[in-house]
Amino acid sequence: MTTRTEDVDQELVEAAARVARTRCRGDNHTVAAAARARDGRIVTAVNAYHFTGGPCAELVVIGAAAAQGAYELDTIVAVGDRERGIIPPCGPCRQALLDYFPSMRVIIGRGEAVRTVPVAELLPETYVWADHQLDA
Repeated sequence: MTTRTEDVDQELVEAAARVARTRCRGDNHTVAAAARARDGRIVTAVNAYHFTGGPCAELVVIGAAAAQGAYELDTIVAVGDRERGIIPPCGPCRQALLDYFPSMRVIIGRGEAVRTVPVAELLPETYVWADHQLDA
C-alpha cells in the first residue's frame, strides 16, 4: 500500500534536508534523519559514522525521540549530505524500524518517485522481533 507523491510529508523531508545541509559536515556525520511523532512533533538526528560501524541516522533519531519523550513514531525519512537527497534505510535499519514501530511509514525515492511506504513493505516475508508488537 504505497502512498502517492502528493501525500508525502514534505515538512518532514525538509526538516531532514535542513539538518543535512547545516549539520552534516565532514566524514563523521553524512546523513540526517527526521521522524514525526504521533503527537506531531518532528525529531531530527544525524548519523555517527565510525569505521567500526557507528549508528545510522535512523537509529540515532529513535534514541533522540525517546530522550524527548516521543515513544511513538509514525513516519521517518533520511537525507544525505551534499545534496544526495532522500536515502532509503539500510537493511539493519529497516529491521530495527519494523521492530520498534511495525506501523511506521518510510519516505523513499527520488524526484517524481518520492513516496511513502509501510516499513513492512521494505522487508517482505519478515517477522516482528518482539512479542508485544505482534498485535500492532
